[in-house]
Amino acid sequence: MKIIPTCVYIFCLLTIFNGSFVQAQPADPPLEKTERLAVVNAIGQQLKDHYIFPDVADKMARKISRNAKKGQYEAIDDVRVFAQQLTDDLVEVSQDKHIRVIFDPEGIARQRQAITPEQERELYEDMVARNRLVNFGFQQVKIMEGNVGYLDLRSFQGTEYAGETAVAAMKFLSNTDALIIDLRKNGGGSPQMIQLISSYLFGPEPVHLNTFYRRATEQYDQTWTLPHVDGQRNPDTPVYVLTSDRTFSAAEEFSYNLKNLERATLVGETTGGGAHPGGRITATDRYQVWVPTGRAINPVTNTNWEGTGVTPHIEVPQADALDKAYLLALENLVANNDDERAQASYQWLSAGLRARANPVQLDAEGQQVYVGTYGPRSISLENNQLIYQRDGGTKQPMIPMGDHWFMFADIPYFRIQFEMNNATTVALIGHYDNGRQDKNPRD
Repeated sequence: MKIIPTCVYIFCLLTIFNGSFVQAQPADPPLEKTERLAVVNAIGQQLKDHYIFPDVADKMARKISRNAKKGQYEAIDDVRVFAQQLTDDLVEVSQDKHIRVIFDPEGIARQRQAITPEQERELYEDMVARNRLVNFGFQQVKIMEGNVGYLDLRSFQGTEYAGETAVAAMKFLSNTDALIIDLRKNGGGSPQMIQLISSYLFGPEPVHLNTFYRRATEQYDQTWTLPHVDGQRNPDTPVYVLTSDRTFSAAEEFSYNLKNLERATLVGETTGGGAHPGGRITATDRYQVWVPTGRAINPVTNTNWEGTGVTPHIEVPQADALDKAYLLALENLVANNDDERAQASYQWLSAGLRARANPVQLDAEGQQVYVGTYGPRSISLENNQLIYQRDGGTKQPMIPMGDHWFMFADIPYFRIQFEMNNATTVALIGHYDNGRQDKNPRD
C-alpha cells in the first residue's frame, strides 16, 4: 500500500488541503450501513502493517474493532464525525498525536486516477500552486529596530519547491545581529527544509541534526547540515525560537534540534508533542489514515519529544513570547557591544519593551502632578488619560514608564522625562533615540 505523500512530516500540508483552501462541497452522503465495520477493519489492518510500534498497532486495532462490534459507532451517520471519533479512539490508545482518520473520497479518487507520470505531475503542480498562495509558509520576514531579524514561519515545506523562498529569506536576514524565528503557528512539514534553514545557523563543518528510524526498511536515516548554502552562514548570530502549544511535528524537531545543540534559546510554551513521521495511507474508497511509520532519534538525547513536547528555556504565554525574545536579544546585544551609540540604542528599545511588559499604573493624584505648561509643550488630563501636546499640534496619549518617564505609541523615537523638586515638576525634558535632548522649564 502506497503511503501518500512521501515526505516525512505533512501535518501542516494536511491543514492546508483540508482547511482554508477547500471550496464549499455538497452535503456528504451518510455512512452506508456496512461501511462502518469495513472502515474499522481496513484502518486496523493498515495500522498493524505500518505503524511504528506493532504492539501498539494491535491495541489500536482491537480497540476500534471492539467498539464496532459493541455497536458504539452505529448512531453515527455523519462521515466526518465518524472519522473524528475513530481518531479520538486511536489517539486514546496510542497517545500519538499524529494519527488521524481522514474522510477524503475526492482526494482518494484523484490519487487512484493518477496512473501516468503526466497525471502525477499535475497533482504535484496543483499542490505547489496551493502552497504558493501562502508563500510556502514564509509569512513574514523583516528587520526589527536594533537590527534584530524576524522570521514568521508557518510551515516547513519541501525544498524542491520552497527552497528558493527559504534561501531568499535567509539571505535577507544574513546581516542581522540577532534572529527570532517564530514557530508559534507552525504545524510541521518537511525535514529537508529543517536541514536547509539549520545549515545557515551553523558553520561549514557538518552537524548531525537528527536520525529517523523507518519500520518498513528497518533503517536509520541521518540528517546533517548541508556542506554548501547559497549565501552567508551565521553560526555566531544569537537565535531565539518562539513556541506555543500549536507548534507541532517538524516545527518541534527544529526547536528540539537547536535546543539540544545549544544553538538557540526557546521562548514560549511547551509544544504539542508529535515526533513520529509518516504519511497518509488509503484504507477504503472514502477514508484514509495518517500513519506514523517511523520515529525520530535525537543524536544528543537518544530520544525525542513524542508525547511530552519541547520545553522552552523561558516559559511565557505564547502571546508574550515575541516581546520577551526581543528583549532578551537586545539585552544580549548591550552586554556584547562596546559601541556606546549602539548600546544607547539597544537600551532605548529595551526600556520600551520592559514598560510594555510591566505597565505602570498612575492614580488621579499621581497623574495630576504632571499637568501644566512647559514652554511650547503642555500636559493635560483628559478622561483620566495624560495627554502631551506641542505648539497646538497632535495630542499624544502618554504611556508611563516609571521614574517620571513617559513614552508614546505613535512616536517611538521620542520620550519625555519630568524633572522634580520634591513632589513638584519643575521642567520637562524631551529625549530622542539619537541621544538629543531639549528642556523646557515649567511655566
